[in-house]
Amino acid sequence: MSDRGSGTIYALAVLAILTTVALGAAAVGGAITARHQAMTAADLAALAAADSMARADADPCAAAERIASRHEVALLGCELDGMVVDVVVGAPVGGLAGLGLVARMQARAGPGGGEPGG
Repeated sequence: MSDRGSGTIYALAVLAILTTVALGAAAVGGAITARHQAMTAADLAALAAADSMARADADPCAAAERIASRHEVALLGCELDGMVVDVVVGAPVGGLAGLGLVARMQARAGPGGGEPGG
């Protein structure tokens, strides 16, 4: 029996393993980036809506929508409860956007005055 050509098979197996690991790392990196993008956009959109409410604008959620679109995320929800606003945004996960994966984040903003940490 001859072992001729077995090095090629081993090299292809190692190459396949390395490619799989690299693609997996890229997918995880894209998910982490999308999460941070969504977190930042949610915080800023909630603050913009709260500021809009404080200025007695007619539609605070429109301010949240403007900020979300500037950060290339979708505003999935905007609820007003008195002077508090809750927003939910979604950012497509890079590299996996074709699968419809979205990083969703929620943020709340409103006037202070409560107990710290409360």
